[in-house]
Amino acid sequence: MKRIVVSGLIGALFGLGIAISGMANPAKVLNFFDVAGQWDPSLLLVMGGALATTAFGYRLVFASRSRPLLDARFHLPSNRQIDGRLIGGAALFGIGWGLSGFCPGAAIPAIGFGGVPVLVFIGAMMAGIALARSLDGLSRKQLKAF
Repeated sequence: MKRIVVSGLIGALFGLGIAISGMANPAKVLNFFDVAGQWDPSLLLVMGGALATTAFGYRLVFASRSRPLLDARFHLPSNRQIDGRLIGGAALFGIGWGLSGFCPGAAIPAIGFGGVPVLVFIGAMMAGIALARSLDGLSRKQLKAF
């Protein structure tokens, strides 16, 4: 139960940060990509702040703890390989972000502001996740058959 409460609080804090920074507004994100027009560098500042906070947090936590407070171990990615799936996923993420102005981290808090574009994005994101899982399952089954 503690994990659920702490996870909810962390998610709420993240959503509050997204809302305060204006990143739930797709126009703000799209203006960042419009370097020849109404360029808005605030996304760069938000990303830089997030990167600095994360780097400091990781150093602090991993230097002082052998395991997290509410779990038996840290769950870190084990795959360090850059492959076609990673590059393709990153490219699709970037294209979707550039076209819609939403990324999953900003779209979920933006549901609270309402609006059809947010709901369309969330629906498309869920369909994309389901499709990717389906295709991944098919490719893994094919690999196992040989």
